[in-house]
Amino acid sequence: MNVYQVLKRPILTEKTDYQRDHNQYIFEVDRRANKHQIKEAVEKIFDVRVVAVNTMVLKPKRRRMGRKVIVSRPAWKRAVVTLAPGERIQEFFEGV
Repeated sequence: MNVYQVLKRPILTEKTDYQRDHNQYIFEVDRRANKHQIKEAVEKIFDVRVVAVNTMVLKPKRRRMGRKVIVSRPAWKRAVVTLAPGERIQEFFEGV
């Protein structure tokens, strides 16, 4: 798997803003990617040193469309990437 296929998008919420102050960045990643591939992708794309990667697969959510039709969103994988002290991915998140 190519390193640019591993990371799908950053997750930008109030909680992730707080975690960014503690050198933790949250990304939606490909479901097939493992921790080693995620670490390699972040280090190569952003040129930083990664200390730890925590992953979790979030369950699919069910949505209702009308009275009877129930549609399910797909499950997705989230990765919390902890960077070494002094490392930042500022230029990526400045305009967001």
